[in-house]
Amino acid sequence: MGWEGWLTIAVVLSVLGALASGIGSPVGVLFAALAVLVTATALSGSDRLLDAASAAEGFGSSGLITVGLLFVVASGLTRTGAVAMIAEPLIARSRGLRSAQLGLLTPVAGLSAFLNNTPIVAVFLPVVDDLARRLDLPASRLYLPLSYAAILGGTCTLIGTSTNLIINELARDGHGMPGLGLFDLAWVGVPATVAGLVYLLLASPRLLPDRRDPGTDRLDPRQYTVEVEVIRDGPLVGKRIEEAGLRHLPGLFLAEIERDGDIIPAVGPTERLSAGDRLVFVGVLESVVDLHKMRGLRPATRAVEDLSEPRRERCLVEAVVSEACPLAGRSIREGRFRERYQAAVIAVARGGRQLPGKIGDIVLRPGDTLLLETHSSFVRRQRDARDFYLVSGVENSAPPQHHKAALAIPVLVAMVALAASPWMSMLNAALLAATALVVVRCVELGEAIRNINWNVLLVIGAALGIGQAMDNSGAAAVIGSQVIAITADRPLVALAAIYALNLITTEMITNNAAAVLIFPIAMATADSLGVSSTPFTVTLMIAASAAFATPIGYQTNLMVFGPGGYRFGDYVRFGLPLNLIVMAVALLIIPRVWPL
Repeated sequence: MGWEGWLTIAVVLSVLGALASGIGSPVGVLFAALAVLVTATALSGSDRLLDAASAAEGFGSSGLITVGLLFVVASGLTRTGAVAMIAEPLIARSRGLRSAQLGLLTPVAGLSAFLNNTPIVAVFLPVVDDLARRLDLPASRLYLPLSYAAILGGTCTLIGTSTNLIINELARDGHGMPGLGLFDLAWVGVPATVAGLVYLLLASPRLLPDRRDPGTDRLDPRQYTVEVEVIRDGPLVGKRIEEAGLRHLPGLFLAEIERDGDIIPAVGPTERLSAGDRLVFVGVLESVVDLHKMRGLRPATRAVEDLSEPRRERCLVEAVVSEACPLAGRSIREGRFRERYQAAVIAVARGGRQLPGKIGDIVLRPGDTLLLETHSSFVRRQRDARDFYLVSGVENSAPPQHHKAALAIPVLVAMVALAASPWMSMLNAALLAATALVVVRCVELGEAIRNINWNVLLVIGAALGIGQAMDNSGAAAVIGSQVIAITADRPLVALAAIYALNLITTEMITNNAAAVLIFPIAMATADSLGVSSTPFTVTLMIAASAAFATPIGYQTNLMVFGPGGYRFGDYVRFGLPLNLIVMAVALLIIPRVWPL
């Protein structure tokens, strides 16, 4: 091995150290490493390192493009409420910690087998918060199992994680392997997921702490009065209040129901909903937004339907009425609020109490906080106006296009079916699915592009370049030979060593970067032993995906770190046994399905 190999090893070790210590972000560290390798090649003229063209190839790989397209697909499913619709029936039956975990983790693992884990976890974070508050459960016993279930589900199919796609492409294009089919990983992924879910259900009450702070009031002191109407022929007609999920909503109280001109106060949980019922709630902003997104309900005010902008382009905005507002002292209807501001008032907060009468009849006063459904440009138009003291947009408040869910779910099913067929690649299937979701307006193109996690794609592209340098410089072959020497030419022990090496690396850096960096070592080990490289490829996919013992090992682990109030030790205590369980299942099954 020449100086090129030693330089590459030094760069890789520096990358691992920098990422493990948190000195820099994954994108920054990997791009710096890429710059060092490309510059060294340019200055030395060596053809055994990494030239600029080879470094750029990783950013145009079909696997990376497929990952980006899957973000678009996930965005379309989220925007239509299709993901929540799939999980809703299971979660609605939760009564305690065990049933809540089972109802939450099962759909998460199933969805993660076909969609990128990151948006799945993002979609379910508010669901977890709602479950914890509604059932008075410690959220810390739900957030981390949520991340782990998403990770486990991703091991079941080729499109479950971006790592699977990248490694499969490297094996197929760089080493002449046939590549894996969409469901080939299910042989090991499904048993590992089942074993993992059983562990989560049994161990979380004992190994995860209760991090609730009893002295903290998490509810917003503002109490909005909001009216919604039960849609005729909708899914809530005929359901009991409790069955519909409207009982004990966190921070939201069902004050009354107006039905055919009659008022039903003190609504009981067994009251059945009828088409056209007007429900009056009093509660905090967060739950009002959740109510706004529920299938089968719509704002009771007709002003929402009269807005000129398509509903897919709207969002929710908070605005505080000022003394200079020309509508102060007049009712919302009398002042023609919608015509004046191109916005519909869907809720009003005043002094934390319920306001009598319909929304349109409320007489506005200075200091009233209005929740508006309007175009996002409202914030820009009114920010410096004198009519409102404060104008601010509400995050993640775009109304879901529930009527489009009937289109989004068949698109997902079609993508999976096409990807599983022998005559269409995963890239082709994902491209068709993403295009279809944009064409049928399940998601706007601009919104879909914004929802792509560009950091993930940049990390993958940079790691592919560094992995290529490992191969070109001979460093991978040397490390592979050392693995063989340590394992005494025993293929099964070598397989376990590669699994452990990849797992440890993944726990220190990101899964994509770790898998790409270890891939050439695994292939060199298989070639030196004279055995099939397929079991080593599958081992890399599982080991890189099944990283549970640190918050930085997988992006979803980091996403729940803050909301769950976790400490680093919580991941080690709860995740390390799961690492060992999945490793044992994988090493037991992989050599039998794909013989060495």
